[in-house]
This record gives sequence, structure tokens and C-alpha cells, in this order.
Amino acid sequence: MQGAAEDSGASARRAARINGTAPKDEGRYMADHMDEQTMNFWQHHSLHYLEMALRSDRRERLTHPDGYGKKTGDCGDTIEFFLMTDNGTLSSIAMETDGCVDTVACANTVAELAEGKNLEDAWEIVTPDAVAAYLETLAPSKVHCAELAVGAFYLALANAGEMERNPGKKCHPAQ
Repeated sequence: MQGAAEDSGASARRAARINGTAPKDEGRYMADHMDEQTMNFWQHHSLHYLEMALRSDRRERLTHPDGYGKKTGDCGDTIEFFLMTDNGTLSSIAMETDGCVDTVACANTVAELAEGKNLEDAWEIVTPDAVAAYLETLAPSKVHCAELAVGAFYLALANAGEMERNPGKKCHPAQ
């Protein structure tokens, strides 16, 4: 019987919100509900996912990178990678994105997997499957974020390879 009382209480709260007669503690109810959603987010994801989703030290636009790639997904998210190389090794990877938290996590994971690797190895090491495996809890419906991040990274790798073959050519990221 207690379940029925709880259900009727929830119905009454919903009706009060609709009618505009919600009690003063209604804000507390909403805050408690948001706390539940927040807790579910923190508990649902792996430590790798959380670190990559919240990491911001790589978010930077480099003005003279050795490689640059930009890609926009069907979802509207955009990722840009800026690569710095040293004798064919990815010495620094910066990125910018206007995407969702999953896109940010995937972009940071690409940089994490690739930094310190040589250009040729990076093509093999960084794949959408490797990104999803590293994050551990990327939802199957969000694999397109990993594909977007890897696609932008591959464009930057191709550009870095071209810059290496043609040292006089300048790399000009879009402003």
C-alpha cells in the first residue's frame, strides 16, 4: 500500500507543478531529483571515461601546428586537432571541440592514445574501437563520437605527413 501512496504523492506533485500551486519545498524535490541524475552519471561511467570527459588541459588552438584536422559529424559536433611533431613523433596534441561530453571524452582519448607515438604507428593504434575500449563505458549509441574524433585525428595525421614531405608548405588551421 505504501507504493500506492508514493505514486499518488508523485502524481500530486506533478499536478501542482502544472497548476502552478507547487509547495515552497518543490525546489528541494527538483534538486533531489537532479542529484539522483548526477549520481547516476558518476556511478555509470568508468574512471577513464570521467577523466577524459572532464580533462581540459589539451583544449587549445595552436597557431602554427605541424598537422591540423577538422571534422563535423552528422550530430553537429565539431572536433579540431592540432599536432606538434618532433622527428616524426607526436610530441604534443591539442584539440578544440564544441561537442557533447561523449565527444570531449573521445577527443581526449585520441590524444591520450597517440601522444608520444610516431606518425605511422598512430594510424594503427588510434581506432574507434580502441577509443571505446579505453573509455570502457561509452554507450553504443555514442560510438559515432569516437568515429568523429578518430576521423578528425586522421585528417590531422595526413596533414602532418604532408607537412613532413613538403617542409616549405605552411599549415593554416581555419580560424
